[in-house]
Amino acid sequence: MTDTDRTVSGASIRLDGVVKQYRGQTKPAVQKIDLEIEAGHIVAFVGPSGCGKTTTLKMINRLIEPTEGRLFIGDRDVTGEDPDKLRQSIGYVIQAGGLFPHWSVQKNIGAIPRVLGWDKKRIAERTEYLLDLVGLDADTFRDRLPKDMSGGQQQRVGVARALAADPPVLLMDEPFSAVDPITRVRLQDSLIAIQHEVAKTIVIVTHDFEEATKLGDKVLILSEGGKIEQYATPEEILAKPANAFVEEFIGSGATLAHLTLSRVKDVEHEPVVTARVGDSSQEVIGRARAAGVTWIVVVDEHGKPRSWPSLDEVATNDTVSDYIDPRLPVVAPSSTLNDALDVMLAASQGGVVVTDGRGVVTGSLTIKTVMSVVRGQLDEAREGDGHVSYTQHAEGSAT
Repeated sequence: MTDTDRTVSGASIRLDGVVKQYRGQTKPAVQKIDLEIEAGHIVAFVGPSGCGKTTTLKMINRLIEPTEGRLFIGDRDVTGEDPDKLRQSIGYVIQAGGLFPHWSVQKNIGAIPRVLGWDKKRIAERTEYLLDLVGLDADTFRDRLPKDMSGGQQQRVGVARALAADPPVLLMDEPFSAVDPITRVRLQDSLIAIQHEVAKTIVIVTHDFEEATKLGDKVLILSEGGKIEQYATPEEILAKPANAFVEEFIGSGATLAHLTLSRVKDVEHEPVVTARVGDSSQEVIGRARAAGVTWIVVVDEHGKPRSWPSLDEVATNDTVSDYIDPRLPVVAPSSTLNDALDVMLAASQGGVVVTDGRGVVTGSLTIKTVMSVVRGQLDEAREGDGHVSYTQHAEGSAT
């Protein structure tokens, strides 16, 4: 998830003997936790309900005050800092974005910068940059209210708002659980693309082990009472579960999680022929036939996909149609092969369009390519643990 040549703008996080004991409870909600998170990394907290993952996350920005222990952001001991000032220096994203409903997108994003005394010009420039970063057109969205946006768009604004004051740390509490599965995949990919650019330190709470292995440079598995059962890379956890609890927790999801370790960027893409609205249909068909393909991708002025009609569909008009396909199957290079398969099946298509971090078309991926890799991984997984996964069912559905 990290590139060695990028500039890390995140700060390390250290929890030193942190405990949370609620009054009147016999057992601590979080027993003594010692944890170090490297600057610029994404760490996913995962575990069963009641394991203390959200409590631990909220102790980092002191939305919940620890009973014992110390908290460090970089070299700063923030245990005794003013909690309001601390939270102004830490981004925080919750389900459905948590936006102020009667504020415009621009006003929502500028909330913390205004508290910090930024001038209007600086806030406007930062808002425009961040909307572009999260894949939303500033002219289209800056004046919109949350109610006029989809759940996925609101969540993107929530991420932009959390990044507004350029904090070194971003905390995310089940940020993608309230959206549909396809939007969730796109938001996960968007977060990975954003992280490649900004290199913050991100802590994300999720109930989904597959999401944890996709997003996390490391995964923290907690059991009841905030006990750390394993803290390692996804590859290490899948290859060497630390104990019986971890093995049981990842359980039958382990085979599926193995598929999250293979990304779209790791397999060969098919080239695509692109066209713009208004282009000559015959010229486009000629280019496509010369390339040996039977369909094209219609893109906008920024190279982002609008639709992918067959050549027969293109031939019905003199020029390329302005139709926008709302179910266009799209994945990013950071998408897992399981994501790609899900998107294909949801759209009832035999392939997907591949776009880069900014949503520009770079190629396509066919179900044949994905399934050949999936078959190999399933064979290995079956030999290793005998689990039958969702993907076997998907393979049957796709043929």
